[in-house]
This record gives sequence, structure tokens and C-alpha cells, in this order.
Amino acid sequence: MLGDRWSERDAYDAYMGRWSRRVAPLFVRWLTAPAGRRWLDVGCGTGALSGAVLAATAPTQVTGVDSSPAFVTAAADRVGDPRALFRVADATALPLPDGVFDLAVSGLALNFVAEPRRAVAEMTRVTVPGGTVAAYVWDYGDGMEMLRYFWSAAAKIDPTAPDELERFASVCRPDPLRTLWIGAGLSGVTVDAVSIPTVFTGFDDYWTPFLGGQGPAPGFVAHLEPSDRNRLRDLLRSRLPATPDGSIRLTARAWTIRGTAT
Repeated sequence: MLGDRWSERDAYDAYMGRWSRRVAPLFVRWLTAPAGRRWLDVGCGTGALSGAVLAATAPTQVTGVDSSPAFVTAAADRVGDPRALFRVADATALPLPDGVFDLAVSGLALNFVAEPRRAVAEMTRVTVPGGTVAAYVWDYGDGMEMLRYFWSAAAKIDPTAPDELERFASVCRPDPLRTLWIGAGLSGVTVDAVSIPTVFTGFDDYWTPFLGGQGPAPGFVAHLEPSDRNRLRDLLRSRLPATPDGSIRLTARAWTIRGTAT
């Protein structure tokens, strides 16, 4: 799909990685997992969630998997912990035995999996009975303000703009998430939300990451004609709520979900 290429670590970090690293510790705290557990991080990206797990929960093992070889390499480089192992794998067909992890988690990745139902089923399969299967995804509806402003402006430039809210509706709202978890046979399913501030130092700090080609919104920008790209830039500049010092203070909300393997 347009813009779903995730391979350039620096471009990803400038666009979304910096916010991923802020929400991951909140998710880990929400799980309240005891020390000494074995974790699986599905769609580990550049290692934000794995790093948060290692920093906060004293795990015995963290295994991170991602379909992008570049991201797997980036995660291994960034985390650099002997308890962590990263490998390339498909979330819908994990090359792992049944019931070997105490917790299987996924951060900001399920909406990019072609078949989320299969991914959750796989996470459940590799989790021990009584273990936890959990994830979080951005609220692409009202809660991810940096993208709401972007797609609202993009629709003025191109009415066919592929808004992420429409594309990811099956996994970016509480009810569809709950249906996925219950469908995988998980019990005690709980959905909640965590929010972080996303503060940009100025318009360039907001706009420049959209030029990196990593993800649906930057992918959309990359395919615009230069004149339309400039129109989009100028429209966003006029709409974003800049403070007197030029900073832009927005909020990002993620939906969190967890359930117990039986």
C-alpha cells in the first residue's frame, strides 16, 4: 500500500519513533508485569517497546520480531542488551514454538499487519496459559492530533487522500480491538488509553518528518506534485495551533488492550 514502507531508521525516528519511545513506558507501566518474565515484542520496529520492557521490568528474556530487516538491525544496535534477541519474522506466522512466552506484546504495529486476526492468534499461541497478550495502537480517529491535522489538510489538496482513520478502522478503536482479542480466545480483556504530549519546536519540526517517505502520510506527500506539496505545507502552516514562541503543542493518544491466554 502507498507509503507503508518502513525501512529507513532515521526517517522513521524523526516522524514517529520519537513519539513511540514516549508512549512505550506508559504501556509497560499499565501492564504491571512482575520481574523475571519472558517477553515477545511483535513488530518491534527500532526497539522502543523492547527497550522500555528491559528498563522497567527486569525480564529474563526479550525477543523482538519485525518484518523489516533494517528495523531488526536498528533495534539490536539501539537496545544492546544481552537479554534481548531480535530477528526477522512475519507476525502472522511466527517461527516460534507454542507456549514459550509469559507476555506477548505489540506496539503501534498491528494496524500495519495485513491480517491482524492471524497476528493476535499467533501471539496467543506462543504465550503460556495464564500469560498476557497485549498491544497498543494510535487512536487514528480523534486522538492522534498530528495526523488529524495532516489528513484534514490533505483532503483539501486531494479528496482521494487515503486517510489512516479509514484504513485502520478495524484496529484503531476499542470495539474492534476487543473483538480481535476475544476472537483469539483471550479472557479478561481490558481496553484503556494512554496519552502523551507531542510538542514540536516549530513548523519545520512538524513538517520535515513528513518528507521522509516512512509511513502512509509521508508516502502520500512523496507522491504529490511539488506545487501540491507546497500547497499542503502552507495550508498546514495556517491551521496548526502555534504558540507565541512558535512551538506547536499537540496530543497523541493510543488505545491499549490486554487479555489472558487460557
